[in-house]
Amino acid sequence: MFAVIKTGGKQYKVQKDDKLLVEKLEGNEGDKIVLDEVLMVVDGKVSKVGEPLIKGATVEATLVKQARGPKIIIFKKKRRQNYRRKKGHRQDLTMIQITNIKAA
Repeated sequence: MFAVIKTGGKQYKVQKDDKLLVEKLEGNEGDKIVLDEVLMVVDGKVSKVGEPLIKGATVEATLVKQARGPKIIIFKKKRRQNYRRKKGHRQDLTMIQITNIKAA
């Protein structure tokens, strides 16, 4: 059984016991999280596709840890104009582990 969920503006294909990094979700380590934006659920040969979401379907997860992604350098330059800008960015991420998938 697997599901396609949407969180943080991105879509993920998840199965039970999967660990994945998603955009930051509020909570502490060990907290239970319910993700209710389920786009698709496949159980064997039976599949349900939402329009755009499946009503009543949820994916339960446990928050494993809060982390930060790699540093990204943004550098802008215009030649012969003495224009240079350097900026860095690190995205806040959350590692979650899928514990249960409930179809509607």
